[in-house]
Amino acid sequence: MPTKKSEPRTKTKKAAADGTDGRGKRAAAKAEAATAKAAPRAEPAPAPAEAHEDDADKSEGEPDVIEVAGEIVDGDLELGAEDVGDVEVVAPRPITASRSSDVALSRTDPLQAYLREVQRHSLLTPEEEQKLTRHYVETQDVKTAARLVTANLRLVVKLAYEYRRAYKNIMDLIQEGNIGLMQAVKRYDPYRGVKLSSYAAWWIRAYILRFILNNWRLVKLGTTQAQRKLFFNLNKEKAKLAAMGIEPTAAEIAKRLSVDESEVVDMDRRLSSGEASLDAPVGDSEGRAVSRIDLMPSSASGPDAAFESQEMDRMVRERLDTFRKTLTGKDVIIFDKRMSADEPVTLQELGDEFGVSRERVRQLEARLASKLRAYLKEELGDAVGLEG
Repeated sequence: MPTKKSEPRTKTKKAAADGTDGRGKRAAAKAEAATAKAAPRAEPAPAPAEAHEDDADKSEGEPDVIEVAGEIVDGDLELGAEDVGDVEVVAPRPITASRSSDVALSRTDPLQAYLREVQRHSLLTPEEEQKLTRHYVETQDVKTAARLVTANLRLVVKLAYEYRRAYKNIMDLIQEGNIGLMQAVKRYDPYRGVKLSSYAAWWIRAYILRFILNNWRLVKLGTTQAQRKLFFNLNKEKAKLAAMGIEPTAAEIAKRLSVDESEVVDMDRRLSSGEASLDAPVGDSEGRAVSRIDLMPSSASGPDAAFESQEMDRMVRERLDTFRKTLTGKDVIIFDKRMSADEPVTLQELGDEFGVSRERVRQLEARLASKLRAYLKEELGDAVGLEG
């Protein structure tokens, strides 16, 4: 599917400025360095399916990020050197006194500096691209991979601009897209008859979309395939149904997107409600500056409850000491070694000590526990209950 070419042009023309900027050089250098590190390493994830120019369907077993891109992008994307040219920065004009302040401002803008630095890297002809991609597949040469990446940096900028309304920091999107581009270069098969730019566009879009999804809210959204589908398509489906004169109910949207109705309701609620920081200051009834977390009920026990618990423990210990003084013979030993011991002995051990069977010791312990329950109920009422 052809991509729009009009939006990025007006934005990037502002990048015209004389000379280059240190930040721009460092940005492009980082892209090359990252490629040098990533290019020779093989990854366990399988490569995406063959991307024919008229067939952009994904195959099973592909990385999750490609699954996301496959659900969002409709149709195939054909982008060659002639398409990427829309993002080119215009030739710099001479600096005059009236323009000196504008140039100084642009040099402090990382985006403009990056765009100027990207312009330094020339595009590849189809013949050069084929030669380099085949050389990289055969040799895994890092410099070759870096050249393929830098030649397609304009493509990343072009695709990142399509999502600038979804995420304010365009440089973050460009950086994520560059990672996707490096993945594409690593996995690209030049013998399948599809252009590198077409193949790379899927990886670039996928990484950008994943970044937007993971950073949309402080609380992460889209942790399942159904949630990702709803995140990107819920509002679209609402608009489509409204345009058709159909009420966009949760049941209808769930049917159209093949998801559960409960997931539609949950995602609609999460997208329509804003975030509230627990540390955000709010005023109390007396006008003091407190945060939301200060007003939330605490799960810890209050001082009254803690005092009550301590008193109850003290009373129980006293009653147990008194109860023990009423015991004689085997009952004292069972109480000490079984009922009140931190590490009770086994029934068999007591049976050997008493010269009786294990079952007989169990019967004596059950009788003693019944007497203890009756005693504590008489002394403390229903405040203490013992299970036996």
